[in-house]
Amino acid sequence: MNRRIPLKITPATLKAFAAEPVSPARADAARAASNSGSSQTRGAVDLSPAARHLSSLESTDNDINMVKVEQLRAAIESGELKIDVSRIADGLLSSARELLK
Repeated sequence: MNRRIPLKITPATLKAFAAEPVSPARADAARAASNSGSSQTRGAVDLSPAARHLSSLESTDNDINMVKVEQLRAAIESGELKIDVSRIADGLLSSARELLK
């Protein structure tokens, strides 16, 4: 199979691979492996509790606090948002110093 494999595995790429037809030879090999009496099923993955927890955090529903975004948007539009550029600069310099250590 001469197919380009994506560098990032996402639910969409997994679905694309799962939707591919299985060749008869591959299906026969899978049947033979499952009938071999092996206690381990080929292709089965048992996730650790930590991996299951990380997978549950993958949901992007809570990535953006829309209430906070709307508050910031309103403050910008009304001119109430005060930006302390010296504080931003200090933070950037501190981050750069930390990275150079």
